Amino acid sequence: MIKKIFSILLLLTLFLCSAYKKPYRYTIDAEKDAFLHNNIGLNYLKDRIYYAAIQEFKIAIQLSPNTQATAIFKNNLGETYTFIGYPDMARICFEDAIKLYGLNFKYYLNLIQCYAQLGIIGTKIKEYTNTQNPYEKIQLGLLYIQNGEVRRGVIILDEFCMEEPDLLITPAVRQYLKEITETKL
Repeated sequence: MIKKIFSILLLLTLFLCSAYKKPYRYTIDAEKDAFLHNNIGLNYLKDRIYYAAIQEFKIAIQLSPNTQATAIFKNNLGETYTFIGYPDMARICFEDAIKLYGLNFKYYLNLIQCYAQLGIIGTKIKEYTNTQNPYEKIQLGLLYIQNGEVRRGVIILDEFCMEEPDLLITPAVRQYLKEITETKL
């Protein structure tokens, strides 16, 4: 009798605990998957597997084109190209990153270093000399600093900070100016 009751309770418990489980279905979430591929690319980069890192960054860009996050992916791709010695390909990535999200100062620094590797600092200085665009003033100031005209570059960046105190990028420019004036002036 006790065995029957125990067996029935055991079967009832097993039946109630074994809920029907739907088969697992993977749903594509492009934004989430883009970040996943970006992170995989960063891991490959850390392990010095550059080709795989480049491919992962490209996948991330394709999954999430034309978003603010894409600027991060493009910057990572550009940094990888720079690291392996392809500044011409990196230039496109950095310019695209700035177009997608022009408020990250790191993108400007990377682009100007890329211009230096390509040997086009002088050309770019001429291009941006009479600009009224505040973001191009950032580039002009950095170009002058990269060209060795530190005082002139600092003045341009300082003017930018005074003219545009409320932009999100301004604190990063101020921090950079502080570092430059402590080390190079």
